[in-house]
Amino acid sequence: MPSRNSIDNILNHPCLFWRTHIMFSGHQMRVPNCVWATILVSFLALPFQGLAGDDGIFTSNSDLQGLLTTEAELVKGLQHYIQQEEQKILKLKQIAKSYEEIQIHAQDDKETYVGNPLNSYLLIKKMTSDWTDVKEMISANPGEDFLQNITTQKEVFKWPSDQDLNGAAVALVRLQSTYKLDTDDLAHGQLNGKSYGTKLSAHDCFELGRQSYNVGDHYHSILWMNQALKRLEEEENKTVDAGDVYEYLAFSAYVQGNIRRALRLTNKLLEVQPGHTRAMGNKVYYESTLQTENDAKFKRGEDGLGEFDDPEGVAIAEESDSPGQKTPEKTNYEKLCRGENELTEAYKAKLFCQYTTGQNPYLIYQPYKEEVVHLKPKIIIYHEVLGDNEINTIKTLSTPRFKRATVQNYKTGELETANYRISKTAWLKREEHNDIERIYQRVGDITGLNMDTSEELQVSNYGMGGHYEPHFDFARREEEHAFKSLGTGNRIATWLFYESDVDQGGATVFPQLGIGLWPKKGSAVFWYNLHRNGEGDEMTRHAACPVLAGTKWVSNFWLHERGQEFIRPCTTSPFE
Repeated sequence: MPSRNSIDNILNHPCLFWRTHIMFSGHQMRVPNCVWATILVSFLALPFQGLAGDDGIFTSNSDLQGLLTTEAELVKGLQHYIQQEEQKILKLKQIAKSYEEIQIHAQDDKETYVGNPLNSYLLIKKMTSDWTDVKEMISANPGEDFLQNITTQKEVFKWPSDQDLNGAAVALVRLQSTYKLDTDDLAHGQLNGKSYGTKLSAHDCFELGRQSYNVGDHYHSILWMNQALKRLEEEENKTVDAGDVYEYLAFSAYVQGNIRRALRLTNKLLEVQPGHTRAMGNKVYYESTLQTENDAKFKRGEDGLGEFDDPEGVAIAEESDSPGQKTPEKTNYEKLCRGENELTEAYKAKLFCQYTTGQNPYLIYQPYKEEVVHLKPKIIIYHEVLGDNEINTIKTLSTPRFKRATVQNYKTGELETANYRISKTAWLKREEHNDIERIYQRVGDITGLNMDTSEELQVSNYGMGGHYEPHFDFARREEEHAFKSLGTGNRIATWLFYESDVDQGGATVFPQLGIGLWPKKGSAVFWYNLHRNGEGDEMTRHAACPVLAGTKWVSNFWLHERGQEFIRPCTTSPFE
């Protein structure tokens, strides 16, 4: 029986032999290994070894007959090698065709194409996990020049890493969890009832399950491994080994504490791979564990299942098994992202729309459309405040500067990346372009606030599954280092521009207020982060929901306290 330590090691490395197969776009083959290379080289060397002898093969008919025997074996070896090479060429042609198909589908509108999370996931998968397998295929024959050329090109163009593959898989699972997407629908290219025409193969599903397993999310790992089995039954050309799938399922069942299911899945693994050493050891361990449990039950006089029965109807563990069990706030945040938990009709009746000048005489003849979506704290949407040309300017200036978005560590004040904020950002100064200067001026005119102490215009682009979990924009009392270097006080207000429409998802939600705001190109949202007494308004805690389909562009100003003393005077009241 394997020890607990050995089982734990197995859990960390569940499929050590997984990459002995070439997996790409629905095709699978074994690569000729070093044994074949050795046999081939040996065959090529044999005749010369014979000729090197003192007597020489040509001097003896029997030796020549022996040489014919050697040659026959050499022909067999060469034929097998040629067959393998021809299969590779065929596979490579199929792979090239799959890349061409992507280019054809994407060439008309690249932004829309990558806005589909399934397309983004498959694109990254093809250029990471799948491309690794292709390199192994090419390395098994004289293809060094080609690989060298690819390596050179890799330094010129952007190239996804294994981390990108992991990030794409985690993002897809995040979308599934947030928007309660059915695994079968996802695998068939359905996102919230809308078909995008992108279907996942058994191996694509397997990879999602494997990535979920690697981050400890056994709930989604089981969902995707089960989906891989379903897709495998439908495939004529199998893209993954069923044994690999059963192995992950068995390990996940074990981690969830379902030993009976782990045993049943291990038995299925042994049906398709009878000599699987690890599975045979695990089977002994599981049976021993279950026997010990049954013995204890019988001693207590309990009736239970048969010796090692595992009813097919037993459900997998709940999603709370996933890393980071959901808090009430996270649950409410996800409901709002799905359009649930809306305001009551009675409250909505108090909301209103109007034209506003912001008490600015310059806007009397060109007021802006103002929609109050919440009263206390007051949250306002301004419609049609940003033109297409200005949006294009923002995108053009910011795109070359994009970097992974950061958050401020409240203890050190340092900026750092975080898994709860997934986007890329850039910052624009007001003097960089006339359009940017006009945008600064416009926000000042509408709000009446001093823009001189505002932070620069921050531009953000949310890609596949891009999101920003619930957070405050202002610094709380314990965040004493926040904004200290700016010398402009706390963030008194936030102005958020929407610079694109989003096909699905991407809402701005306020979990404690129960409202969700959906991006509309050219609109903006404004709210005060601080009460008039300078204390932070915790009801303004908000989040950016994951982008389910499409691309989300936003930019924002964080306006600070300094310079607003006479514009928004302080009071001692905690209710203002």
